[in-house]
Amino acid sequence: MSASLYPSVAVLLAAYNGKQWIEEQIESIFFQKDVCVHLFISVDLSSDHTYEWCKKLEGESSSVTVLEYGERFGGAAKNFFRLIRDVDFSNYDYISFADQDDIWLEDKLTHAIKVMKSEAVEVYSSDVIAFWEDGRERLVKKSYPQKQFDYFFEAAGPGCTYVFKREALLEFKCFLIENWDRINQVSLHDWMIYAFCRSQGKNWYIDSQPLMRYRQHASNQVGFNSGIKAYFTRLKMVKEKWYHMEVEKIFNLIYPASQSEFSLDRLTLIKHFWQLRRRPRDAMALLVMLIGGLF
Repeated sequence: MSASLYPSVAVLLAAYNGKQWIEEQIESIFFQKDVCVHLFISVDLSSDHTYEWCKKLEGESSSVTVLEYGERFGGAAKNFFRLIRDVDFSNYDYISFADQDDIWLEDKLTHAIKVMKSEAVEVYSSDVIAFWEDGRERLVKKSYPQKQFDYFFEAAGPGCTYVFKREALLEFKCFLIENWDRINQVSLHDWMIYAFCRSQGKNWYIDSQPLMRYRQHASNQVGFNSGIKAYFTRLKMVKEKWYHMEVEKIFNLIYPASQSEFSLDRLTLIKHFWQLRRRPRDAMALLVMLIGGLF
């Protein structure tokens, strides 16, 4: 742990063909106020010299560690799972996730830590401001009140807003290693981790104050879902049972550790539909899918 009076934070950053944006993101990470940051970077096999740029940065800064390079992860989830498994963050006070293309406001981490202390929670996430290169901005609201079973059906928001107390992520790390192959079949790391933490009774705070600009571009693996095109994309995923299969994967992984008598039986889900999604509109949409046999 750092001898600094400031909290020590291990920032885990997953990168892939991100040279166009990663410098601006990393600058915003090291501009964080009143924290002692060490940045750990895992680069998926890339073709735009992202790894070479990161290695150069590592040579210039003792606060940067680049993990061994050469593996093709094929998605952010596997890259973040690799970071959690391979980085020794046991001597840091907090751990935060970062994407390669966002921009953090300078008090993102200090605000998160302050909230975690005041609310006595083990994990924090927040709303974000989505922005586009043409100057458009829009609030992405995830801070609807948490529901009893929402973690089976959605993440807490973008994983790049997640901040963990050390002990909470160490517990997930053990679970990850024990279930490595099965967890790597889950498409979204932020959903998997939220589900695990909630199933273990961890206190999780979703903040309505956005302190991060969430860049939107053609290469986003998961971005801001809005408009007709996004609606039909989501509908297609539901019809093809992607959503149902992800729910099943996560449920089957964490249910043995859950104290709930909950099940994925259709009638049970209809009975509890209001407790399945945080936003009322999403809960109603899921009910329609359940009644119509789409889920």
